[in-house]
Amino acid sequence: MERVLIYGGTGGIGRATARALRARGYPLHLAARDAAKLEEAADHLGDTTISAGDVTDPGFFDHATREAGERLGGLVYAVGTINLRHLPRLTAEDVEADFRINALGAFLAIQAAAPALKAGAGEAGAGVVLFSTVAVAQGFPSHASVAMAKGAVEGLALSLAAELAPQVRINVVAPSLTRTPLAAAITGNETLAQGIAQMHALQRLGRPEDIAALAGFLVSEEAAWITGQIIGADGGRAMLRTKG
Repeated sequence: MERVLIYGGTGGIGRATARALRARGYPLHLAARDAAKLEEAADHLGDTTISAGDVTDPGFFDHATREAGERLGGLVYAVGTINLRHLPRLTAEDVEADFRINALGAFLAIQAAAPALKAGAGEAGAGVVLFSTVAVAQGFPSHASVAMAKGAVEGLALSLAAELAPQVRINVVAPSLTRTPLAAAITGNETLAQGIAQMHALQRLGRPEDIAALAGFLVSEEAAWITGQIIGADGGRAMLRTKG
């Protein structure tokens, strides 16, 4: 199996996806900001190389791709933001930062890795997974900036899935609220968390492993005929209403 490059693989959904892919036998290359967390994750996972850097630095993507190798079996961009503010409190800088981290980062990651993904594609194609949010399909107050950025991620995925086929498959996982460090400001308030959980048909919030199971599948050869899809892992939130 060819190595999979994971941006943001040291915590939350990214770390869970790294575990899911290692369980499938994939060697990994993790790219994130915190060198100590990268080293700890690599030691824990095994057969894992690392690159430390920041996705707001455009040069980081070429660097990480070079260190990952000339052939890649997949790419996961698990970097994101949860910037929830009402319209009057959003600044242009907030919106630009959300776009840069979520959408532009995903674009630059794929652009840098495309030659290595094509080289390592094999018969099943190299699998790329990006992350959106249920808030693109559902309109939620205070989500304007992050929903706009993640909507751009979905558009990017569809365009590049067409452009890079058949060697590269690109899919998007769109979670609802998940108990991750990034979401701790919300999920740490258990009363609030339980209230939001009750809005889901499955009556709970997501776990990183729920999202990672789907992401790992989409990277793998089992998803060899799946590309250009936006798939909800959201406890039914986007499509189901359980109360009248």
